[in-house]
Amino acid sequence: MKEQVDFICNNGSAIINTIKLKKLSLFATLLFGFFAFASAQTKELEKLMSQLPDVQFKKIELPTNFECAYEIKIKQPLNHSDTLAGFFYQKVFLSHKGFKRPMVMVTEGYNRKKNTICELSELLNANQISIEHRYFGESLPDSLNYDYLNLKQASADLHHINQLFQKIYSKKWISTGISKGGTTTIFYRYFYPNDVDLSVPYVAPINNAYEDQRIYAFLDTIGSAECREKLKAVQIRLLENREEILRRLVLNNKESDASYTYLTIEEAFEYAVLEFPFSFWQYGHSCNAIPNAKDSLEALVIYFERVSSITFFSDEIIELYGPHYYQSATEMGYYGYQTKGFEKLLAAIPTTSNPHATFLPNKMKAPFSGDLLRNINSWLQTEDNAFIYIYGSIDTWSATAVPPIKKDHSIWFFMEGKHHGNARINHMTEVEKIKLITTIEQWLSLKINDNLPANK
Repeated sequence: MKEQVDFICNNGSAIINTIKLKKLSLFATLLFGFFAFASAQTKELEKLMSQLPDVQFKKIELPTNFECAYEIKIKQPLNHSDTLAGFFYQKVFLSHKGFKRPMVMVTEGYNRKKNTICELSELLNANQISIEHRYFGESLPDSLNYDYLNLKQASADLHHINQLFQKIYSKKWISTGISKGGTTTIFYRYFYPNDVDLSVPYVAPINNAYEDQRIYAFLDTIGSAECREKLKAVQIRLLENREEILRRLVLNNKESDASYTYLTIEEAFEYAVLEFPFSFWQYGHSCNAIPNAKDSLEALVIYFERVSSITFFSDEIIELYGPHYYQSATEMGYYGYQTKGFEKLLAAIPTTSNPHATFLPNKMKAPFSGDLLRNINSWLQTEDNAFIYIYGSIDTWSATAVPPIKKDHSIWFFMEGKHHGNARINHMTEVEKIKLITTIEQWLSLKINDNLPANK
């Protein structure tokens, strides 16, 4: 027995090393198998995409926990009813998880510079396709004929992409978007109700008029009366000290390369002052931080620029958001600025009516039609498609949220104390998360195995 023990002791390291080698060998085999499987999936995906008509793709940096990712250009008609109007290429990002996983379709409202994975894709362990909106970013026709920038054509773009990639991904499809992207999700479902199984718009306004009056009612009632009075006092103090404030704003913006020809800097200043309460509530600023009469003008300017910068009304930003303003002014509706109470303090912009918050490209004239808004607002109250609406209770855009009604296949979250930038699943209470996840599991007949997103 002694000899056997000695043998084991003397040769223990060799035995352990042998075991380690076997484990390493098994790990290497499994790792090789995984990469071989991943490589096979990538090859299969690229083969399938190469068979799609008018689709160009290139591999891009791989997001965490995905198998491959691509930047894709898809040929789209300017007018889906008449291809003689011409074509453009729409930019899309695809992140592949697996052919047997769901697909999250991110409907952008603007441009999409890089591939970013949304929280819903992570929660569902899903594939993701993120689609830049027509007339934004790189998704531009050679000639910007704005007649084709409308929600019917934009929704047809999404439908075309959906139909192409349904040939590759046959499991559940979910559409989602944030802000104008969320609005795009809602309109897309209106035009093509059967393309996806579930829609999850975040902080998505659906207006009811060219100048939606609900914004004003919201700003007149949100928060405490004391907080609203403090906001108005800031506006009045800014306007009463306009020459000194403007001098400081010009000095502060010298290095920004912002130019002011579409609006004069005086007009930009006044618009920014009127925008101030809208922006304050939209992004949930603290009432306790609002400057008072004892604070210096320098401190006032610094705070004002942080909440409602005049650069938002510069040529560069107006040009960047030109297509958005066009859509808002022609069929989506928007908001205006109440001038009541400021008539004697405003010198650059008219006070006979509320100036509208849209700035059309090249100051073009474009008529507004409310037909689509009337139709979709009626449809949202009568049709029972699967929607999960997520809003923040203090977000200004919640004023024009889709109104909650009792439906079997729609639920609403108005997240307490949350604003436009943080009304998200990973900021929900545990009760809200459980309700959301249970609903998704029931409606999509799938099990969400991952842990609930952590509170942040």
